[in-house]
Amino acid sequence: MKWNWGKGIIVGMLAFISFIMYFVITMSIDEKYSHDLVTEEYYAKEMMYQTEIDAETNTYALKERIMGKRTNEGWLLVFPKELEPSKIKGKVFLYRPSNEKLDFDLPLNPTSSNLLIPDNKMLDGRWNITMEWVYEGTSYLYKKQITY
Repeated sequence: MKWNWGKGIIVGMLAFISFIMYFVITMSIDEKYSHDLVTEEYYAKEMMYQTEIDAETNTYALKERIMGKRTNEGWLLVFPKELEPSKIKGKVFLYRPSNEKLDFDLPLNPTSSNLLIPDNKMLDGRWNITMEWVYEGTSYLYKKQITY
């Protein structure tokens, strides 16, 4: 059998396609390359999106913004002075995009206009903070991406 450039191109293309298919199949079936959704109840969360928009609009309507900064004790969130801390009820959710196991919730019952997220719960890196609270019957939502 004679070997020519046409057969070489065909063999090269078949080798390349086999190489790509090997990686596609490996990525699809191997557990260490699992493709989890960002949130488990994605579609249910999508239906609640308008209420989130309204709550965020209420947050932006406040006279002062919520301020966040890193301190030696952890991440400090400072509420606007116009809100009375004893009337704030809600929760804070910290989401770590790189590791789902580091996500955690904190209850939001501040006694002062400050809320401290302890340093021992946070690792250096990117975090998404979502704070939902109700103040005098009005819902508020604060979302922020931070680098701790």
